[in-house]
Amino acid sequence: MTDFSPAIAEDSHGTVLAIEVTAGAKTASFPAGYNEWRKMIGCRVTAPALEGRANKAVMALVAQRLDVPASSVSILSGATSSQKRVLVTGLCRNEVVARLLEAGTS
Repeated sequence: MTDFSPAIAEDSHGTVLAIEVTAGAKTASFPAGYNEWRKMIGCRVTAPALEGRANKAVMALVAQRLDVPASSVSILSGATSSQKRVLVTGLCRNEVVARLLEAGTS
C-alpha cells in the first residue's frame, strides 16, 4: 500500500496535493503511482497539454476520485508545468489520504 501522505499538506484554505501530471495518456488514472523522490502523486489524463485542457481534466479527475464537487478543486501553481499544486476545499488532510488509499486499492 502506497503512502501518499508526504505529498499532501493542509493549509488555511483546504488541503494541497503535490501532483505530477502525464498529459495525453492512453487512459486517465488518479492516483497513478507515487514519486518518492519528488514526493508527488502521479496523475494521468487523456487530454493534451494544450489550451488548459489537461488542467481541466486533472481537476475533474481529482474531484471525481475524492468525491467532491469540481468547484472544490483548483490549481494553485504549476498551470503550465507537469508538476502542480492542487487545492481541495472541504476535506481535511486525513480525509484526502483515506480517499486516495481507497482509490488506489479499487
